[in-house]
Amino acid sequence: MEKIICDVCIIGAGSGGLSVASGAAQMGANVVLIEGHKMGGDCLNYGCVPSKSLIASAARAYGMANSGPFGIAPVEPRIDYGATKDHVARAIEAIAPMDSQERFEGMGVRVIREWARFTGERTIATDSHEITARRIVIATGSRPLVPPIEGLDGVDYLTNETIFDLRERPNHLLVIGGGNVGMELAQAHRRLGCRVTIIEGSKALPKDDPDAAAVVLDRLRSEGVEIVEGHNAKRVTKGPDGIRVETGGGSYTGSHLLVAVGRSVNLDRLDLDKAGIAHDKAVTVDDRLRSTTNKRVFAIGDAAGRMQFTHVASYHATVVIPQILFGKPTKARQSHIPWCTYTDPELAQVGLTEAQARERHGDKVRVVRVNYDENDRANATGQTTGFVKVAVVGGKPVGATIVGAEAGELISTWALAIANGTRMRAISNTVLPYPTLMEINKRAAGAYFSPILFENDKIKRAVRLVQRYLP
Repeated sequence: MEKIICDVCIIGAGSGGLSVASGAAQMGANVVLIEGHKMGGDCLNYGCVPSKSLIASAARAYGMANSGPFGIAPVEPRIDYGATKDHVARAIEAIAPMDSQERFEGMGVRVIREWARFTGERTIATDSHEITARRIVIATGSRPLVPPIEGLDGVDYLTNETIFDLRERPNHLLVIGGGNVGMELAQAHRRLGCRVTIIEGSKALPKDDPDAAAVVLDRLRSEGVEIVEGHNAKRVTKGPDGIRVETGGGSYTGSHLLVAVGRSVNLDRLDLDKAGIAHDKAVTVDDRLRSTTNKRVFAIGDAAGRMQFTHVASYHATVVIPQILFGKPTKARQSHIPWCTYTDPELAQVGLTEAQARERHGDKVRVVRVNYDENDRANATGQTTGFVKVAVVGGKPVGATIVGAEAGELISTWALAIANGTRMRAISNTVLPYPTLMEINKRAAGAYFSPILFENDKIKRAVRLVQRYLP
């Protein structure tokens, strides 16, 4: 066993772990990074990058078949499903060097490609190394949650970790789970020529604003995706006709099954108890993302048990780096974290939904809404489905919902505003190029002031008075 002493040991080379390693090493710390599987973690290899690449292929196919409104004769696309996976692989290969072992070793990081386990409060062992660190960061991410459905272990089911390796197009894809992963992959496969059925035990897109979720669900249904809500998958069997999923309300048979019901944090290999690290489904941390029982240990990203997004893991890195390097007690927040479901139309959220804002702030909240069809660029491009909804308290946004084209880009305005306490006046004062979708956000900010300016009798009387005497 080679013995190593370092300032910072990071377990997991996903987006959060890589961000900590990069920042700490470049500022002079002695850093060890341990990864037992693939550099880049879930996001690069099984999540964000491959899914958005497949969605892009599906969007091209959909555009070819639905170009009539633009004066272009639609054509039935000839889809090579295997070639779409080649596109996915090329996207991963293009990004992989940024997350590679070679790049981080070039920064001075010691990279160990083995599985890690704790042997003490500040010691970690791999197959051939023993590391003693002043500070340890758990950034192990998560894997697909496999629910305890009867018979599931007896069929060949897919998850986000295996579906991108599939080369043969499914004839009929069954999807258990109506969250963002299930919805994105369902629509992509429908556009690539598959029959698709989504089975969701409660409501599809349950964490999102129901008005916005309804817009997405209506679009998927209009494209031919069957969405079954309120029925849990009870039993899975395999027969001559394919894979059968039985629910309380009926049964559904397809050629392939995708399980997309959530995530399970990767903690099982770590022997956390040997380091006195409290944990349940995730590491138990305080607002500093520090273990409540071992002050030398931090957890970030999915391992911290908070919002499970790549950008959250990267944000968490910015919270722990000042603590590890400078002893500055920075804290993590969640109120300013945006997220997006990359269906068509996209659905993005930051801060409170309308219902949450009304529950928390009561009569103090004002909700403004602007529809996409009120935007000139949306009309020019034929992307008029959707809306922007902003909850405002005391002149400051506390939450924003966007459903429509480029919602994941447009939500940035409101994420910036909420993170920095920006007032609606600053957004309405911004001059934007015309015509752009971004003007929807400015229009929403303007709509907040419209009743104050245009429905105020005092202002109208003042204007008439000034006009009477103004030379």
